[in-house]
Amino acid sequence: MYAIVEIAGKQFKVAQDQKIFVNRLHQDEGSEVSFDTVMLKDNDGNVEVGKPYIAGANVKATVLRHLKGDKVLVFKKIRRKGFQKMNGHRDYLTQIKIDSIN
Repeated sequence: MYAIVEIAGKQFKVAQDQKIFVNRLHQDEGSEVSFDTVMLKDNDGNVEVGKPYIAGANVKATVLRHLKGDKVLVFKKIRRKGFQKMNGHRDYLTQIKIDSIN
């Protein structure tokens, strides 16, 4: 059984007992969150598609920890002009564990 759910503006394919990284959520570590924006649900070949969301469906998850992602370097250069610029950033992430798909 899996579902496609929208979490913090992005779509994720989730299954029960799966751990995923999503954009930073405002809940505390150890708290339970529920997402009701389920777009697709598959239960052993029985596929249900929402328009745009499935009414009454939700995904429950537990917040495991908050962390920062790997550093991403952005380097820009214009050749023969002497222009070079380097920027970097690290995304703020939250690791969640999917408890149940209803």
